[in-house]
Amino acid sequence: MGGFSPGVAARLRTSGSRRVFVKAAGPEPNPDTPAAHRREAEIAAALPPDVPAPRLLWSYDEGEEGWIVLAFEDVDGRNPAEPWRPVELDRVLDALAALAELLTPSPLPPTMVGSTSKWSVVNGLHWRKLAEERPARLDGWSLRHLDRLAGLEAAAPEAVAGDTLLHLDVRADNLILTLDRVVLVDWPHARVGAPWVDVAFFAPSVAMQGGPLPEEFLSQYPPARRADADDVTAVVAAIAGFFVREGLQPAPPGLPTLRAFQAAQGEAARAWLARRTGWK
Repeated sequence: MGGFSPGVAARLRTSGSRRVFVKAAGPEPNPDTPAAHRREAEIAAALPPDVPAPRLLWSYDEGEEGWIVLAFEDVDGRNPAEPWRPVELDRVLDALAALAELLTPSPLPPTMVGSTSKWSVVNGLHWRKLAEERPARLDGWSLRHLDRLAGLEAAAPEAVAGDTLLHLDVRADNLILTLDRVVLVDWPHARVGAPWVDVAFFAPSVAMQGGPLPEEFLSQYPPARRADADDVTAVVAAIAGFFVREGLQPAPPGLPTLRAFQAAQGEAARAWLARRTGWK
């Protein structure tokens, strides 16, 4: 199975021969994972039935000090191929555009999902923190432009404003291709924002996994073509700052491969930002 959650992720067959997908986590090894599963259970249960996401069948929760188990309908399909195949990437972009229309305005209440502008990825001032920390492993381009990068990312919370329900963790391992659908799994990060933001966050992982460069990829997405260029640059700055800084942190408990994946996304996002700004 793909993904980075430390816990159980298994396809099972019930005594009645029904196939289900089960994910479960306890307070060890990573104490943050159960809270993410709880949020996912709440969101998954509330998604409209026409959203291409696995239906939550049931959940079991022992409380903050115990385990949580989620059981979803099993989806008969596979993750996209790596490196990305153009025909599969086109399918995914078409599905994301249709999903953005379906989820505008958001069918879930703001009290449940919150705003993307308050999300730590775009509101965490990552370049500002890097300017204060000056980590030894930070690349030269970032070091030369830290103050300007901090200024760019400061505009991101306003730039992401909108009324579309976003997934905010679109990656190849969170996509399942069936014969006739593109199914999006793992919704714990869902928030409300501008419809192009999901694909902006998706773009660095596409590039690092053999797809087109982020600018080319984003330009193929209709909602992005209507976005303000300065807003996009501010969000790209926030994306790059988040992945660059996270990629330099120690590995979280139970997630030994996460930082390398984030660092690779950071490299792609940073190169994208350098091209957009023209800064040398």
